[in-house]
Amino acid sequence: MPIRYVIGDATIPARAGRKIIAHVCNDIGVWGAGFVLAVSRRWLQPRAQYMKEKAAQSLKLGHVTLVRVEKEIWVANMVAQRDIRVRHGLPPIRYDALLECLKQLGFHAHQLSATIHMPRIGCGLAGGEWSEVEPLLLEALPGAEVFVYDLPR
Repeated sequence: MPIRYVIGDATIPARAGRKIIAHVCNDIGVWGAGFVLAVSRRWLQPRAQYMKEKAAQSLKLGHVTLVRVEKEIWVANMVAQRDIRVRHGLPPIRYDALLECLKQLGFHAHQLSATIHMPRIGCGLAGGEWSEVEPLLLEALPGAEVFVYDLPR
């Protein structure tokens, strides 16, 4: 199923039924910039779970945690960003970890019969390129209903 592009806020999914809001997190336990600010304005649970995982030292690249935030909405914290800064000329995004996360996301969406909603993951502070991310979505999420949100200009 093709990706559907939507103008709006990914934290307010424009669909009925079960939904997963997916976003990229870093592996060092820093939560406080980018899309996570919008998530935190709506729900406390995703950040709280992320901080528990930081304390347990379980923030590993490729790891996904699904956090239920409402009756039919889950947030997927996907660890696909190494650190928060460019190192040795490489942006923080790790495409191999993102692909692993997306495969897990697809499994969860299938199990829950949920649609998937996200901003252009990995392309903000993580420094990724949409031309690299979009093919990963298509590869990892065949058959899933995926909505990618852009904020209005």
